[in-house]
Amino acid sequence: MPSTSTLYGGSGGKVLVESSQADGKTYEQLRQECLQRKKLFEDPDFPACDSSLFFSQSVPVNFEWKRPGEICKDPKFILGGADRTDICQGQLGDCWLLAAIASLTMNKEVLARVVPPDQSFDHGYAGIFHFQFWQHNHWLDVVVDDRLPCVRNKLVFLHSADNNEFWSALLEKAYAKLNGSYEALKGGATLEALEDFTGGVGEMYETKKAPADLYTILKKALDRGSMMGCSIDITSSAESEAQTATGLVKGHAYSITGLEEVNYRGGKVRLIRVRNPWGQVEWNGPWSDNSREWSMVDKAVKTRVLENATDDGEFWMEFEDFKANYDRVEICNLTPDSLTDDTKKKWDTNMLEGSWIRGSTAGGCRNFIDTFWTNPQFKLKLEDADGDGQCSVIVALMQKNRRKLRKEGLDLETIGFAVYEAPKDEDHLAKDFFRFNPSKARSHTYINMREVSERFSLPPGSYLLVPTTFQPHKEADFAVRIFSESKAKAIEMGTTVDADLPDPPMPSPPEEETAEEKGLRQLFEQVAGSDQAISAYELKDVLNGVLSRRKEIKFDGVSLNTCHSIINMMDVDNSGMIEFQEFKVFWEKLKKWMMLFLSFDTDRSGRMSSYELRSALKAAGMQLNNKLLQLIALRFADENYEIDFDDYLTCIVRLENMFRVFKAFDTRNTGEITLNFQQFLLLSMNV
Repeated sequence: MPSTSTLYGGSGGKVLVESSQADGKTYEQLRQECLQRKKLFEDPDFPACDSSLFFSQSVPVNFEWKRPGEICKDPKFILGGADRTDICQGQLGDCWLLAAIASLTMNKEVLARVVPPDQSFDHGYAGIFHFQFWQHNHWLDVVVDDRLPCVRNKLVFLHSADNNEFWSALLEKAYAKLNGSYEALKGGATLEALEDFTGGVGEMYETKKAPADLYTILKKALDRGSMMGCSIDITSSAESEAQTATGLVKGHAYSITGLEEVNYRGGKVRLIRVRNPWGQVEWNGPWSDNSREWSMVDKAVKTRVLENATDDGEFWMEFEDFKANYDRVEICNLTPDSLTDDTKKKWDTNMLEGSWIRGSTAGGCRNFIDTFWTNPQFKLKLEDADGDGQCSVIVALMQKNRRKLRKEGLDLETIGFAVYEAPKDEDHLAKDFFRFNPSKARSHTYINMREVSERFSLPPGSYLLVPTTFQPHKEADFAVRIFSESKAKAIEMGTTVDADLPDPPMPSPPEEETAEEKGLRQLFEQVAGSDQAISAYELKDVLNGVLSRRKEIKFDGVSLNTCHSIINMMDVDNSGMIEFQEFKVFWEKLKKWMMLFLSFDTDRSGRMSSYELRSALKAAGMQLNNKLLQLIALRFADENYEIDFDDYLTCIVRLENMFRVFKAFDTRNTGEITLNFQQFLLLSMNV
């Protein structure tokens, strides 16, 4: 269990932060240990070696790892406040990360969470620093030593314009550690890092294709304390940081800081306030600081609107001019724990997690209807409508840890999701529902990004959310986050684990047996001999003899382990053998199971797709959740995601044994049991 420390969030509430260290020790514990030993910290989890730098190539130059005190005389953690001049790109393609850090410096409260300010190279210095990042619904405290990669005594990667300031270089190192290496930071989206800095959900809009209510979306986002930015696209590297005739800079990250509607010449004009982090170079068109438009606005309104826009670099534009000049808007919607108490409104948030596992829950998109329904499913209940009678909701699907997995040859999967109107009181929905019901909403596209998010406006009601990879059989862990303006509930479907197993029928006397039962008795007596009972070895011979004549079933022979499981299931008197009446009951079960197997062998190959296992087990009276289905598919399915009859029989017999033994121990019908060691052994042996 990792150690935790308490982080005080902007909302005044306490947020638990986990230590990322393998030994679970917190930053303060490690720092005190170093001070007591009078030795500077060396991080065993992210050592000063080549593997922390690159994973796919050899180190191109001879790097030296140096502490700030070895690089300059008077190192400082933060010098004169953290701002954009502290962020200078080095020899690493992580400009997306640098743009996010630049945005971070404009929100001092969020910055103080990510970069705890009470750190220095002076009193209490022990060569250790820490930073806090959001990872999949929890905050991690990432500690690093202060050894930084250098060439000729200069920092190679991110650095400050002041050569004795090191907070930004150490922040980059901590983020590299979080993702496995510096190389893992090559290429990315600014919103990805902003989400890791805030725990928020990102949205991106192209202004030329934006929804008609973009202004309302931005206004609501501002009311909820969202971080917002905008930029002008470039067509070549030569245009980067190029200034237009209207005073705007291409390829440059701006922040959006305000929206207002003012009366102007008898009508309403929508305005947007934009800030250039350079602190200079401003828009010089209509509604700029000294433009004539302001002379036509009520003096009190003008004073109120302009009082916070007098700083250099901040300016107003008419919203239509904004859309015409800027190409992109990015919004990072913050969770309630990231917001201050005076934030006007806060999002209601839900977080759900799951996995796509090949052979069971990696069904691919709607194009693959035979397996699409096997993907994890989640029910979303929207109860309270907004002012327009609709419910505004943002759905964000994130695949986990893919940047860290690059060194194992894995990269981002192509992901997306669909939303359906959910029927009442249904658990995990089967294939026919999706065959005959169209989606009500879906992600705009399937794309290989860490996160895909969309904003929807839906009537109150219950909806089914199905997150998927584009192709089936692709594995990844994922998280679904739902931000709604009003209260919403979200739950995973298919979580029921239960069995409806009827008691075996009473034995019929020999004189009332059917012709089939008489033939079965004759077969049994031939094998059983004088003791009138058969062992697991004899049962194996019987089953292999009978089933080998069934040409529609492919199997390599029933195993002895399967036969032992059958004996355990049917052996009422604990003799280790089964008598005729027990054998007859089993035979009825076997016929039913064979019929189910053949009905789910849709291509008549003699094998059943492992994706059909949920339906086959449900038809046999057993319901399993996604985790159990994933484990069973991994255990019994072959490389083509198929299950032969022997494995199917082994699986279904063991599951029935488990359910029967569990129900025997669950004497109070609570769905939970507590076992001592002897009971645990008994349970294990009966499976």
